[in-house]
Amino acid sequence: MNHTWLLPEYIEDILPPYAQQVETLRRRLLDLFASWGYELVCPPLIEYLDSLLTGKAQDLDLKTFKVVDPLSGRLLGLRADITPQVARIDAHLLNRQGPTRLCYAGAVLHTRPAALTHSRELLQVGAELFGHAGVEADREVLDLLLAALQETGLGEVRVSLGHVGIFQALAAASGVAESERQALFQTLQAKDLPALEQLCRGLTPAIAEALLRLPELYGDVGVLATARRVLPDLPDIARALADLSELAKADAGIDILVDLADLRGYGYHNGAMFAAYAGGQAQAIALGGRYDGAGAQFGRARPATGFSLDLRRVVGSQSVPAPQRGILAPNTTDAGLKRQIDALRAAGERVVVEFPGQEAHRAESGCDRMLVFEAGEWQIRSLV
Repeated sequence: MNHTWLLPEYIEDILPPYAQQVETLRRRLLDLFASWGYELVCPPLIEYLDSLLTGKAQDLDLKTFKVVDPLSGRLLGLRADITPQVARIDAHLLNRQGPTRLCYAGAVLHTRPAALTHSRELLQVGAELFGHAGVEADREVLDLLLAALQETGLGEVRVSLGHVGIFQALAAASGVAESERQALFQTLQAKDLPALEQLCRGLTPAIAEALLRLPELYGDVGVLATARRVLPDLPDIARALADLSELAKADAGIDILVDLADLRGYGYHNGAMFAAYAGGQAQAIALGGRYDGAGAQFGRARPATGFSLDLRRVVGSQSVPAPQRGILAPNTTDAGLKRQIDALRAAGERVVVEFPGQEAHRAESGCDRMLVFEAGEWQIRSLV
């Protein structure tokens, strides 16, 4: 049996009417970003591997497909995230001195799916802000994310705020080696409490207690007051909690929660982080946060913050889209009919010309109306 039509595991087509829903949402989001001053960039799907991997993002490395370039012999990567590419554009190509706002939309590919129900090909749309280290930039990016979530029309959306600086401060105070620090980070990222307890053995009691308390510091903004009481009085922790207090003031009709153990995303983040969830799903539909210095490998470290969301996940969280409707037109060279069709299409209508002998397949056209010649003119009549 011929199975050449089969796709690889966790790779799938997007069919009508979902494909139209994805494209409509992509345009609306890019228009929204443009109205905030974010300029569109289109990075390539494939690059030299070392430019796609930023800092200590080991999970990004594992998610990246690698191939050898037959022209140069160098290792190439199929992008698993567009953010490092946009950081390269800001640092090496645009070379602006002040704040730079960029946005993008494109496919990314992962070696493994994030969950059994997810595709390995994501349709990533996002916005990045470079050149300002203050919390004002984080606030703008968060506000833009909230506006984007409202644009999607998703119900039951919530945003979780965290700050990787809190973990970094505790890890630095513990004095553990880099390998142990990475193990602590990954354990907190997975929220594996038994493993976390094991790793905290041997640490000073105050640091161990603080790390073990992080997974409990989850809820509404009142969590921040609790964190000030139970976490060590370290300057970096105080600054992180102050930033989160500022970000938690966002008011867009979407639930804002705080999760100080939420270290989702890639390892290059180093400040405030946010994740958006919809429909009670455990996996985030959008991730973002601060990742200062991502452009350092391109010769220019700049403050940076941004977010991205997956259009596949967004559309998958919505109700089934209504099928496309339209107007069926007969196949004729009548000049009056052509003018009528042109006018209807210019007005935004979908007009499908029916070929001879295809009357039996009208239902497949998705049209609910038809142009008929009556009383000396072309008129629209219902097909239902």
